[in-house]
Amino acid sequence: MAILSACEQNAFVPPPPAKVEVAVPLQRSFTRYLEATGNTAAFKNVDLVARVQGFLQSINYRDGAYVKEGTSLFTIEPDTYKLKLEQAQAAEAGAQATLRQAEADFKRQQDLVQRQAVSQATLDSSTATRDNAQANLSQAQVNTKIAAMNYGYTNVSAPFDGVVSAHLVSIGELVGASSPTQLATIVALDPIYVNFNVNEQDVLRIREEARRRGMTVDDLRQLPVEIGLQTEAGFPHKGKLDYAAATLNQSTGTLPVRGVLPNADRALLPGFFARVRVPVDQVENALFVPDVALGADQAGRYVLVVNADNVVEQRKVRTGPLEGELRVIEEGLKPDDRVITAGLLRAIPGQKVDPQLRKIEAQPAAGR
Repeated sequence: MAILSACEQNAFVPPPPAKVEVAVPLQRSFTRYLEATGNTAAFKNVDLVARVQGFLQSINYRDGAYVKEGTSLFTIEPDTYKLKLEQAQAAEAGAQATLRQAEADFKRQQDLVQRQAVSQATLDSSTATRDNAQANLSQAQVNTKIAAMNYGYTNVSAPFDGVVSAHLVSIGELVGASSPTQLATIVALDPIYVNFNVNEQDVLRIREEARRRGMTVDDLRQLPVEIGLQTEAGFPHKGKLDYAAATLNQSTGTLPVRGVLPNADRALLPGFFARVRVPVDQVENALFVPDVALGADQAGRYVLVVNADNVVEQRKVRTGPLEGELRVIEEGLKPDDRVITAGLLRAIPGQKVDPQLRKIEAQPAAGR
């Protein structure tokens, strides 16, 4: 009897179900972004060249300075071209005097012919002289304009607001001798472009979304563009879509796209590497779970959920973007599912657990 009593006292007692923390998915709207990498580029970039031949007389700016449109940057031996302009103006004045005389003589001969005082041949000669004087005046006026243009070219000014590079020639150097001589480069920094490429799959998705929402090409060009540099968190620089190529690059399977951003403080310089994102869709009532709740196997991503009987189940899910520490679940979960968020090592599919309900705290999306 003592032996039987000892056996009854040592009977196996199953351990209690493991405690795990569970939470229902957080529901809120989120913006789906197209993300890419690109490079900033100058809005305008122009080489300043000498369009007339002469010795460089002065450099009127400091290397790397920001200048306004119309600022004088270089002066190229203006005296010679000023004299040529005066010479052309004098020739024009002489042509005008000759024309006036020819006009007066033509009117006299015309009157005399009407009174039959001179022959028709004399009037024809006077007419030819007047027409020749008119042609000479036209030629003189053209020469004056050309001389004025060349005189204007002796002063090289800024074609727009921008930063001018270091000068490439020195004072006293002969420029424009055989071909236009580059003097410097001016770059406009406000606004600034960002160039990036969109792969074919994303292009098809964006076009389908635009068609569904009834968006036109002009509407697409108003889409916001946000960029961030390598040392920056998030996407602090904001602009709008400016251009998309008409055809895909067949060698890369991508579509060249460009955005334009204000850059009044000149924080962005041409050539910077940039992370780019463009909002393409607003999703309402999306489901979020902590990213740490997700697992992965050969079949893809999954979460562990607790059913109505407190039994663990494995759910295959399709994930979306990460916002902060929360991951969007696009497919595979229902709003009332209890997802295991802590104690995952103690949760074995098919076994019971003791779920402790917690609430997922909403967090701001990364980069906003």
